[in-house]
Amino acid sequence: MEPISLSSVTSLTGHEQDDLRQLARDSIRHGLTHGKALDVNASDYSDPLQRQRATFVTLELGGTLRGCIGTLEAHRPLAVDVASNAYAAAFSDPRFPPLDENEFQRLDIHISILTPSEPLLFNGEEDLLEKIRPGIDGLILSEGYRRGTFLPSVWESLPNPEQFLQHLKLKAGLPADYWSDQIEIERYTTELIE
Repeated sequence: MEPISLSSVTSLTGHEQDDLRQLARDSIRHGLTHGKALDVNASDYSDPLQRQRATFVTLELGGTLRGCIGTLEAHRPLAVDVASNAYAAAFSDPRFPPLDENEFQRLDIHISILTPSEPLLFNGEEDLLEKIRPGIDGLILSEGYRRGTFLPSVWESLPNPEQFLQHLKLKAGLPADYWSDQIEIERYTTELIE
C-alpha cells in the first residue's frame, strides 16, 4: 500500500485503538518468551491498520521513561510497525536493559501515530521559534549526518519553545546554543493512543 497522505489522515476507531494497544502488549509478551517481535499479518486487521504509517512506541514504569523506539517515515503497515516498535522499545532501546517479566506487569504503553512530516520554512532561529506550535508539533532537526526528533508529547516536560529546540539540538548531537543556516526542520503531528 502507498504511504498515507496528510489529507487522508483520520482518527482510528476505539476498537482499532484497542487492537493496537493489545498488539503492542502481545508483541512485548512474545518477546519475553521467544526473544523476537510478534509476527503480524496485516491483512488480519482493519483497513486503517493495514495502511503504511510511522509510529513510536513509548514505555513507562510509574511515569518514568522505560523505552521509546519508532520510525519517522511510513514503510510498513501500521499494525506491523506497532508490533515491531513495541518489541524494540522493550528490548532494544540502548538507554535501558531489556525489559523483564516483573516490569512487563507494571508497564504503561503509549503509541504515537505520526502524520507524514513536512519541511518547516524559516529565516533564522527566531523565526523558527515563532513558527513552532507548542503542544502540537513533533520536530525533526537535521544538519548533515546529525538528526534528532522529539514527539509532541515532549512538550509536557519542555513547554518552552526555546528549551524544546535546545534539547532537540543536544539530542541530535549538537551544542544547545548551536545555529547554522544548514539546519533543516520538519514537523509532524501525532495521534496518541494511551
